[in-house]
Amino acid sequence: MGELRPLGDDLSNPSRALAEALRELFEGLQVSVRRYAARRELDPGTVSRYLNGTRLPPWQVISDLLADVAGTRGTAVTTEAIEFLRGLYGAAVDAASSPRHALEILEQQLADADRVSRRSSVRGDVLGDALLDRTERIADLETRLNQLEADRVAEQRRADELAAAHPDVSGLLQQRDELQAEVVRLGAALRLARAQRDAAEGRCDLLERQLDAVEQPPAAVPPGCRQVMPKILIVDDQPDNLLAMTAVLATLDQELVTVSSGREALKALLDHDDFAVIIMDVQMPEMDGYETCAHIKRRPRTRDVPIIFLTAMGVDSEHSARGYSAGAVDYISKPFDAWALRAKVAVFTSIYLERHAV
Repeated sequence: MGELRPLGDDLSNPSRALAEALRELFEGLQVSVRRYAARRELDPGTVSRYLNGTRLPPWQVISDLLADVAGTRGTAVTTEAIEFLRGLYGAAVDAASSPRHALEILEQQLADADRVSRRSSVRGDVLGDALLDRTERIADLETRLNQLEADRVAEQRRADELAAAHPDVSGLLQQRDELQAEVVRLGAALRLARAQRDAAEGRCDLLERQLDAVEQPPAAVPPGCRQVMPKILIVDDQPDNLLAMTAVLATLDQELVTVSSGREALKALLDHDDFAVIIMDVQMPEMDGYETCAHIKRRPRTRDVPIIFLTAMGVDSEHSARGYSAGAVDYISKPFDAWALRAKVAVFTSIYLERHAV
């Protein structure tokens, strides 16, 4: 069994206490981090960071770990043990919520978006070069074919001799057709790579604005100059999560509309047309976040409302890519950082006000 990584440097006392408790539980499983990650369909690096205290896990991950430990030992986890862990977890969440922690989260998201942008740009350059090469080869084949056709027209009487002299005509035609098909495929791939680059660049711009919002909170607006502020729609099937987000966002002085399902979210969007942003949980019964997002994006009236996905599944490339494909423009993981969430909402509110300025 592989050894656990050492506890992270500069951990707060609550984060260290939680990590030590989780490590003690994990060691009782007698499996490697990689094997446990595969069992729970998690990223091994993410699990390792949960256990060394450098990343705060969603409570669901801790709940799953408790269930696995109980299964290994053959005895149920006591209520006292669960409450003890809940206390450690709550303290770690409170300690983690700070401007510094929010900056770390947003900077990591910015690095991820920048990496996607650079990778897409490089892929676009490669595809562009390949497309140019195939196009030039098609032009060369077309020239050769045109020359052969000209020879046939000019020397009709020698058509049989020319056909014998140029037995590669059918081969050239086949090469041209194959290259033309490849050009279509490469063109589609190039458009996709450019779209991915543009989307990643847009996310970089958003994240830089969010970092500015954490570092330099907006100045207070005099009472006589206040604008009519847009609403915020919060969608989550867990009442505790709705209460937590309401408490965090109440300081923004905007009306918060909270609903507990995708269907209720769609109805709220019919009742109101002044939402600056939607914060939506991914994992919901009946209609999950991805399906709800798809419905929102199909409606002309709501397709431009930005959606932030709130996920307890981690923010690895697979989940974030699926969220962006569904139409989300941002994401934040549970347990969410209060400063980071407020910064994201503040930026989308600013964008809404800029677009609706008279």
